[in-house]
Amino acid sequence: MNILVLNSGSSSIKYNLWSMNDKKLLCKGIIEKIGYKDSSMSCKNGDNEKKIEQLIKNHSEGIQLILNTLTDKSIGILSDIKEINAVGHRVVHGGEDITSSELVTPEIKSIIKDCIQLAPLHNPHNLEGIDVIEKILPGVPNVAVFDTAFHSSMPPKAYIYPLPYKFYEKYKIRKYGFHGTSHKYVAHRAAEILGIKYENFNCITCHLGNGSSLTAVRHGVSVDTTMGFTPLAGLPMGTRTGNIDPSIITYMIENLGYSTDDVSRILNKESGFKGISGISSDMRDLNKAARSGNERAILTYNIFAHSAKKFIGGLATEMKGRLDAVIFTGGIGENSYESRELICDGLEIFGAKMDIEKNKFRGDERIISKDDSEVKIMVVPTNEELMIAIETELLVK
Repeated sequence: MNILVLNSGSSSIKYNLWSMNDKKLLCKGIIEKIGYKDSSMSCKNGDNEKKIEQLIKNHSEGIQLILNTLTDKSIGILSDIKEINAVGHRVVHGGEDITSSELVTPEIKSIIKDCIQLAPLHNPHNLEGIDVIEKILPGVPNVAVFDTAFHSSMPPKAYIYPLPYKFYEKYKIRKYGFHGTSHKYVAHRAAEILGIKYENFNCITCHLGNGSSLTAVRHGVSVDTTMGFTPLAGLPMGTRTGNIDPSIITYMIENLGYSTDDVSRILNKESGFKGISGISSDMRDLNKAARSGNERAILTYNIFAHSAKKFIGGLATEMKGRLDAVIFTGGIGENSYESRELICDGLEIFGAKMDIEKNKFRGDERIISKDDSEVKIMVVPTNEELMIAIETELLVK
């Protein structure tokens, strides 16, 4: 079975083509800057790479270009697009109605549409990707794999906010959680590496990147996570604040003269690593600055690690007496050994002992704890696209 995986963003489309007989990645690429004059598409098929620079006006044109490229004689991998047996779509928000991946039906599309107000930057384009495939590949099953679905197992004590209850009951204001596909994949893979049955596995997954979230996985299901009603909550991130005192927002509006749009922009796009350091939202840039002694870059590192440690400590108490592993993934989690070292400093209280020498690497799958560490510390590169393909295959079969 050949499965095309699409991740349609606001101005980009990531795509993978998988052969599920042997879970082999046949082809991958990305379309960037949709709607801009300098839009482009890249495609990689083994050692064969190609970049196409042309105006791609919208997602419909983009997806058609992807399908054309997959059958292109010079770079393509398929002789006919009819060899695509199913399409899996990343969908950010499914609200309370979605607890698992779903075959796309009119009802599922309606739910995705209803959740646009909760994920206005993502759900519209996720839905557009589905609509385009339905037109171009009629009869080919589509599967929606929701970021929020993995966290639907959280108990009410974890997702209800201490607001008047009507805000949950009437307006569905609650914690939803995100990065679910990534958290699910790395938890499964870590259990496999350690030889523990997934349904018995207790871990804390740390998806650290430009957006970051931590999740407590107990007996294979999410029981709490750090992102909330939106992806703004939790750890400080590339440009997002993470958790702050809510009264800061009203103070900015009432006393400093900022509009609600101003505040939203500052919290989401001008804060986090970028705001603290004044340098960049990219941890790689901060790493260079910190090595040269830049105090605000060092402060940014310390604030990030301090926040992550606090969340790990809190999530560890949800393990009911046994924590098997702390797992790092995502761009920072996989590649910044400096961040991992800072975050793990102090976790010995939970029996997690990092081996500093084992930790000094980037972008690989390894156990980085000491041999006598009760709790394993691991790095597991995420593969959300493979997880989407697996979920799609299960539903289509």
